[in-house]
Formats: sequence, structure tokens, C-alpha cells
Amino acid sequence: MEMSEGQRSIFPAAGAAIGAVFLLAACDGGGSGQVAEAPSQPDKPNILFVMMDDVGIDQMTSFGYGGANPPKMPNMDAVAQAGIRFRNTWSQPECSPARASFFVGRYPTRTHTYQALGPSDLANAQLSPYETAAPQLLRKAGYESAMFGKFHLAGPENNEAGIATPALFGWDYFYGWIGGLPESIDLRAGGAVPAGTSNQCGFVPGATAADGAAHGACHFPDDSCRPVRKDAPEQDVAGLQCLAAGGILVPGASCADPKPAGLDFSRYNGYYVSPLVILENGRAEQVPPEDKRARGYRTTIETDAAIDWIKSRAAGKPWMATVSYTAAHTPWQQPPAALLSDLVGPGGYPDAHVFDNLSCTSSGSAADVLRMQVLQNRMTQAMDAEFGRLLVETGIAARNPDGSLNYDPAASNTVIVIVGDNGSLGLAVKAPFDSSRAKGTAYQTGVWVPLIVAGRGVADPGRDVEHMVNGVDLFELFGELAGIDVRQALPASRPVDSVGIQAYLKNPSQPALRQTNFAISGLNQQADGGRNGPCVVTTAAGGGTCMQIATSKSVCGDNSGFWWGEGHDDLAPMGGDNAIASYGTCAQVNQVRYENGVPEAELYTVMPDQSVAVREARYKLVRNTFKRFDPVKGIHDEVEYEFYEVDQAKGTPLLDEEGTSKVNPDGTPRPGWQAGEEAAYKDLKDRLDRLMQSAVLCEGDGNIDGIVDQADLENWRRIHADWGKSSVYDFAGAVPGSPPDGYTNGPDQDVVSLNLGKTCVYPASVY
Repeated sequence: MEMSEGQRSIFPAAGAAIGAVFLLAACDGGGSGQVAEAPSQPDKPNILFVMMDDVGIDQMTSFGYGGANPPKMPNMDAVAQAGIRFRNTWSQPECSPARASFFVGRYPTRTHTYQALGPSDLANAQLSPYETAAPQLLRKAGYESAMFGKFHLAGPENNEAGIATPALFGWDYFYGWIGGLPESIDLRAGGAVPAGTSNQCGFVPGATAADGAAHGACHFPDDSCRPVRKDAPEQDVAGLQCLAAGGILVPGASCADPKPAGLDFSRYNGYYVSPLVILENGRAEQVPPEDKRARGYRTTIETDAAIDWIKSRAAGKPWMATVSYTAAHTPWQQPPAALLSDLVGPGGYPDAHVFDNLSCTSSGSAADVLRMQVLQNRMTQAMDAEFGRLLVETGIAARNPDGSLNYDPAASNTVIVIVGDNGSLGLAVKAPFDSSRAKGTAYQTGVWVPLIVAGRGVADPGRDVEHMVNGVDLFELFGELAGIDVRQALPASRPVDSVGIQAYLKNPSQPALRQTNFAISGLNQQADGGRNGPCVVTTAAGGGTCMQIATSKSVCGDNSGFWWGEGHDDLAPMGGDNAIASYGTCAQVNQVRYENGVPEAELYTVMPDQSVAVREARYKLVRNTFKRFDPVKGIHDEVEYEFYEVDQAKGTPLLDEEGTSKVNPDGTPRPGWQAGEEAAYKDLKDRLDRLMQSAVLCEGDGNIDGIVDQADLENWRRIHADWGKSSVYDFAGAVPGSPPDGYTNGPDQDVVSLNLGKTCVYPASVY
């Protein structure tokens, strides 16, 4: 894929391939001047940045949690023991805003990425090409940068760069998934199982299951075939063996039999067949699902690619490798048993393979929740196994005689940073954390994540840091490791929210550097004010929660939900009206259910449209904004406040659980306030108000350089001529004052022209 002539015209490197010209465009960080690559400096550490998906602190035994049935993570535990555990770290409630904060050091109020990106979200909700991302920052110090795995920062939909978006932000090499989320599980297993089968996990199950098989013919896209069978207890069932190898199993058949006509290698399948994108030498390639590179267990593909790139780096030239693991995000699907050997034996599950025939969906019953937690644990453990292999095969660590990880921070010039992108999904949450206040919310279970930093130069390894840290602080840490003063490197018009945390690495007695922590979730910008459709997750008891996080019907289903948006199925059993093509809000869902005879007490719980949290060392304030329905008020907006005392005590932390708020929803105190709590509440409310001021939108300033000027007008003209669709210059719809419509056209030019000469003031952060 290369740029059109019109796209090339804005860049000085006319005729260059897409990656090269996009790098030039993105390097100026919105008007700060091109970032020249500095000479390599061997004394600068390499940076291995590892992100875990949907792995909150509740999962981590090395942080003092994990509940009764935690995932085993011996390799990350070894790194944590040899480094520092930051036990009071907040991220954002969902993946895209969290990842954006890691890489640009700015809260969602500045990036305007408020929830997980989906195909309907406009460029205004994606990471702006005029931001300065960590790879661009580190290029100033001579670093090469690569990312492997989940991107999910921008594109491919509604973005001029399409699948080449990583190049916009300075990554020299990318091998992974632009949209981020795995595709849904293929219930037909590539056409190998009968139509109507609904309990498969994407492969033909074992012989003890209906429609299962102990052996069969494993067919591959290149028309080759090999026999597969389960001969030993430690092996996967034949169907999973074949799928992990990139094939489709025809159960009970031999390779001498004619190949069935119904096999379909073009179908994606959860973690095993994925829409791989490779960006190299300035060119972006979309790998088709029939290509062997796109087939295999996703966590292994991510790890293999990172190993190959790291091992190919020139000696003495610093690098930053981001391994953005997709695990353990839904859909939950069994990993290869070879990655789970630690499950067998004393202290492990009774047998690593007795779960091979489990369904990968849940009804919400207690038994189903436990079963799904087993699947999620296995995916997390497989990720940990591959992380260990990554360290060993790149020479960052070695193996002890018993197979355990031997990690010596002084043995390599690499700093390892490991973080969870947000809290755990509700079904996966481990006690005593609150599964009803998990990922997608600003409560502790939704934003409290593990953070580990290890490597040469970390003083007194094996310790805990209890001071507050935010995900935005990683951006400044990367700069500190490279010897870059972040605030000097960025334009003054581009405030960052990060705090440098390298002092914690060097000084075990370092006092707290951050006095305020902040997290927010909300709705992303969609054309004409649209939003994601309602998704309802029900319980076995008949209750349910309605949310608008799922980006599509398939994602809703992957999370065991029922979709009420466009393309919904039969709604009659749930109190819905099938004559309505789609429902726009959860409030509308409850309204139609009530009108169809569902008692008010049985209406669904509605997740907030916006959830904001701010805290200091002891107390936390949450503000939730809802669109709700009740029989008296109809559909209406509500704002509710909650105020909690929280801590991070190991084993039994003090959480913001339902019923423990110290204030009523209107903010008035409940009985029992202690001395100083009213003052703390008012102080946090003031901090929240000041933080929300950073959400300013300066119409016309598309390149966020602090002024609406001729550069903005020229940018609009180029985008309008060459692309015309969604961009950061889509300020309005066809009617003046209406929301962006997904097009960069005449009304947007009017906005720029009317604001020419306007200076934009972006407030500084509150630390």
C-alpha cells in the first residue's frame, strides 16, 4: 500500500512509500519541527515494554492478590521479584484510552479517546496524527522502535492512513493487529463441524464430546494435509492440534480421502486466524487469512515476531520493543497445551487437558463463571509462558536447571516494563475484587493495574512502591530512560499529564511524586452523534446489565452479551420489540421492556455514559453520568457522586464497593463522616473540575499547535482533496452547530476560516 499523489504532496519526501512519508508527517508532533534521528548511544538502555490485555491487579499473586484460583505467572513473578512492583497504579478503564495515555502521556480528556475504538468511531476519537508518541520522542535519542501484537490506537476504519497507522506515530516496524480485538470464534471451525453447533471453541472437540473426534485429516490452505490424532494425555485434542498448526481438521478422515468442498480457509477464528498487518520498510501489508503467517496461536505469533526483530538489532543501537499481547482479552479460547505444562502437578489444576471440551460461552451461572475463569487463566498463563520464552531467546534471561526463569537484571542493557492496560473483565475478576465494578468503570477493579519495572539501574530490587502512579507516567519514564527531558522536547502548547517516575527506580526512599490520580471513560465521537449499540449481559437469576462498550454485535456476543443494536436477533423473549430495527441507548431498552410489561424492579442496570474518578492518598471521588429510564421521568440524564476511602492492602484491599460510599448520589454526606472527610470530598471535587477543564475543544485547531492559522487551512485543503472522509479536521456536520458527520468538507473549512487567528489555551495538568 502506498500513498496517492495527493497525499504525497503535503510531505517533503514526494514519491516515498506510505510508511516513510507518514513518519515524516508524524515526526513534527504538530508543528514542533521534524525529529531528527540522533546518533546511536550505546549507554542508553533498550526498553522492552510489555502490555497485558484485561489483566488487572486482582489477577496477580506477586502483588498480593489473585483470589482462590489465580493464574500462574512464574516468569512475570520472577521479573517482579528482580525489579519494582508499583502497587498503586491506575490506568484508564478501557484499552484504547489506556494505550493512548501510555504512548503520549496525556489523559483521554486531551486525546478524546474515551472508550475502546470500534469501526464506527471517527478520527476525532482516535489518536491524532499530530500527537507526539513515544517512538517519535525516543527517535531524538537514536532509538529504533517496533510494536508486536495489538495496536488499537487509530484506524483502520475512518482513518486516512488505514492499516499503516502505526507509521504515523513513529514505529519503524509493526507486526500485529491494527483493530486490536480478536475476531469472533468460528463456531463452524472452518466448515469442519455441522451447522447449528453452538458450543464449539473454534476447533473439533475431543472424542468424548458430541461431534468430536480422536483423529482426522488436517488440511492446510496450500492443499497439503497431514494426519493428526491424540495419542497421549499431554497432547491437545486432534482438532486443536490442527488449528494451532494453521489447518482445519476433517474429523475421522484420512488424507487419502477427497478434501471436503466445505472447508473455508478465509474465515477468521478467535486467537488462531487473525487479520495480520505487517509494516516494514515503509510498506504496509494486509496478510490474508489463507496465509500461514496469519494462522496459529496469536500469543505465539506476537512473541515470535518480537524475538526475530530484537535478535536482528545492530549492537550498540538502542531500541524499544513494545510487545502488546492480546491475551487475555475475549473471546476466551483454549491455548495450546504445550504452553500450559505448569498446570500439571502439585498445586496446579487436576489436569491441564480436562477442559478441552468446554464451551467458550457463558450463561452467567456460577458454574459457567468458574469455567470461563479457567479459560481466561489458561490464556494468561500461556502469555506468561511466551513472555518467558521471549526473554530467554533474546538473551535477556536464561533457564535454571529446573526450567524456571533465571533473570539477572545486570546481565543485559534492557529495562523491562510490564503493565496491564485496564482492569479485568467482570467474569474474570478474582475475589475480593468487585466483578460488577470491573473493566469499563472508573472503580478500583476497573482501573487498578499491575506495573513492574526491572533492569540494570534499579536500586534495591524486589521492593514495592505504594505511591500513586498513572499510566500516563510511562510516557515520561520512557523519555527519562532515554535521557530526554519530555517537557523540553514537546511544544509548550501540548501539555502532558505525566510525572517522571524514574526517581522511584533509583531511590527506595523517594517521597510521593504524584498527589492526584485520574481516570475517565465515556463515549467516543461517531458520525452525527451516534454511539455503540446496547449490549446486555444477563445472569442466571434473570437480572442483567446494559452497557454501550461493545463496538459491534459480534464483540457483544464474544463477551456473552445480547445485542440490542442494529442487526439484533429476536428480542421478544427479553421484552423487546422486533419491529424496531435498532435501539440507540440502554435507556430505550429499559423503556420498551417496561412498556411491554416487564416490572420496574426487573429493568436492567445501566452502566454510565461517563465515569470519572479522582483520588488522593486516602480518598477517592467517582462521578457517574447516566442516561436512564423510569416510569415517572421517562428517559432522562442523571449525575451521581460517590466518595470512598480506599487502600491497597495486600489480600484484602479497601475497595469502592456498592453501599460503602460516604455521600448520597447528590453529593450530600451520609451519617458517620469522620473529621476531615468533608474537606477531602470538597478538595477532590475541585480537583476533578480542574482536570475536566483539560477537555477543551478548540475548533479549527486540527493540528493541536495552539493556534488556528494558515497551516490548519492548508491541512484541511489537502485532506479534503485527497481523502474527504473522517479526519481531525471534521469539526461539524452539514447543519451549523451539528456534530461531525464523518466527512472533511465545506462546513469544516468554514469552521477553520471563522476561527483564523484564534489562540487556543490548553490547561496544564493537575498532579
